[in-house]
Amino acid sequence: MSKNINEILIRPLLTEKLTGLQDKGVNVYGFVVARNSNKIEIAKAVEQKFNVKVVNVRTVVRKGKTRTQFRRSGRFTGRTATIKKAYVTLESGQKIDFFENI
Repeated sequence: MSKNINEILIRPLLTEKLTGLQDKGVNVYGFVVARNSNKIEIAKAVEQKFNVKVVNVRTVVRKGKTRTQFRRSGRFTGRTATIKKAYVTLESGQKIDFFENI
């Protein structure tokens, strides 16, 4: 079963560390991706959506944290969502501009 590009790539990661790497000339971009997607699907989705050549994909699964909230009516616990991040390295000379269509 083939997945849609928008099902694989949920949103881009815009962190200080990634923008600092991009300012230094390192072609690494971050995305929050679907947890059931693999590296090959992520690479193909990025190549199709942004018309670039992907060299390497690294993935990380960040487990959700437990949160406790104290309120007047008692104690409530919950969890933040578990997310999967993908760090995509592009060929030299290529770049992705996330803000071009704004």
